[in-house]
Amino acid sequence: MKKDCNSLFLVLFILMNILNACEKKEIPIVTTSEVSNITGTTAICGGVITDEGSSTIITRGVCWSTGTNPSIENDKTSDGAGAGTFTSNITGLTGGTTYFVRAYATNNVGTGYGMAMSFTTQLTDIDGNTYNTITIGEQVWIAENLKTTKFRNGEAILNVSDNTQWSTLIAGGYCDYDNNINNSTTYGHLYNWYSVNDSRKICPTDWHVPTDAEWAKMMTFLGGESIAGGKLKETGILHWTSPNTGATNESKFTALPGGYRWANGTFERILLEGLWWSATEISGTTAWDRMLDYNSSTIRYEAGNKSLGLSVRCIKDN
Repeated sequence: MKKDCNSLFLVLFILMNILNACEKKEIPIVTTSEVSNITGTTAICGGVITDEGSSTIITRGVCWSTGTNPSIENDKTSDGAGAGTFTSNITGLTGGTTYFVRAYATNNVGTGYGMAMSFTTQLTDIDGNTYNTITIGEQVWIAENLKTTKFRNGEAILNVSDNTQWSTLIAGGYCDYDNNINNSTTYGHLYNWYSVNDSRKICPTDWHVPTDAEWAKMMTFLGGESIAGGKLKETGILHWTSPNTGATNESKFTALPGGYRWANGTFERILLEGLWWSATEISGTTAWDRMLDYNSSTIRYEAGNKSLGLSVRCIKDN
């Protein structure tokens, strides 16, 4: 009888070990929440843990980086333990930058990750104006016309309303179309080329006014100058005059017809044309710019007098 009991215990012991060996060691299952409340330096994300795996959750949160598959080896939050839904506050971000974020949850077996979500932080200039950004090919652009009244170092750009002063200015200056600040709310300020070329820099840190070559690269990516203009223009006739030919805005550039200021100080062509400076000089008095028109899908090269008041877009440094 004793021998039979020992045999039974041995069989049970072996079975228990087999069962333990067969027991799955599982990591948690987690999904990543949508990213919201995005600013220049912060965002809100989080996740939902639908299965803790084979042991309870030790820690959970989100991790992020500029690479496509962030892990807990990168920047991360720690947002408690256990299953369920959690919210994460992401901080310390850089403006105008695309990040990838995913939720994670860790138990005694390992770490499970949700699907990576991408988001782009807003860009903030020295005045505190915020801008959305877009990617066109390999380039990152601001999606609105520049509105700053200061150079990057905080020094003021000269605001010039007088026509005579504008026509004789050979230093950086800006204005509002028709000297009406309400126009700049929608269309941004108009700047002469001297402000574009100033060593104090008009664009935020890590950004610059695009060169002629950078404009050309963007136009090539969009299919060439004869159709690229339509892909850049805001659709509809809320701002552009009808017919706003060829406008699709598939690039998300949302180009607007902010008009321009002549070298003699007079204003012209708001609602009809938009013109943007390049940083490329042609001669002592001219520099390259780009022009879009309400009745064409073409984006045109132009040699602009440096005293013209044109719109400005910024492009991210490589």
